[in-house]
Amino acid sequence: MGESVAPLKPRSPLIRASALALWAAVLLKSSVDGRLDLLLRATFHPLVLVAGLGLLAIAVLQAVLGWRQAEPGDRAGNRRDRRMALITAAIAALVLALPPTPSFADLAQQRPSDDTATDSLSFTLPPAQRSLTDWVRLLRSQPDPELFKGDPVRISGFVLPVPGQQPQIARLLVRCCLADATPVGLPVRWPTSGPAPKADQWLAIEGRMAVEGKQLVVVPQRIRAIPRPARPLEP
Repeated sequence: MGESVAPLKPRSPLIRASALALWAAVLLKSSVDGRLDLLLRATFHPLVLVAGLGLLAIAVLQAVLGWRQAEPGDRAGNRRDRRMALITAAIAALVLALPPTPSFADLAQQRPSDDTATDSLSFTLPPAQRSLTDWVRLLRSQPDPELFKGDPVRISGFVLPVPGQQPQIARLLVRCCLADATPVGLPVRWPTSGPAPKADQWLAIEGRMAVEGKQLVVVPQRIRAIPRPARPLEP
């Protein structure tokens, strides 16, 4: 009698289950460690958590079914599946070990500027309480710079290099995530003494508005470096 052939170990389903579990861990970890605040509007954070739990459930089901069932006989197809699952798992492991830290300045330079002139505005806020985004929207709806000359300014944002001009103080607006992010910024009359502002550096600026040419610029009276806000994206 010929030797009996041992059944194939169900490696491919288990490797696929491991890859799914790793990606589930990426989503779940991102939901609790604040990383999503750099990538996605807070409104959509629960969807990421639900997706992570769903992937984890699918991974467990895949592992259980794979352990009970032998692999089909297409060895070449099984090898391809294992290879792709291993690559996917390796990418997920890298994302877990080395979480991305996007550069807002680099992203803003690659995106078109935002048109917020038709957005609704709150004119009840006094000038010193307006955010950078409030100022941008206000200036686009009321483009006469003389109306705001001398108004106090207290804003924060990141330094955005502008080709052929002085860097601006800017923010990123998102409707969903970084994929649709658009930059908004204000020109600043930077001090001539001291170090030049560095791209992507977060600053808080207190000062007043002034008119230069036909545009309004921020004239700082106090500039201080600040850490990147926990939620740097604005709707």
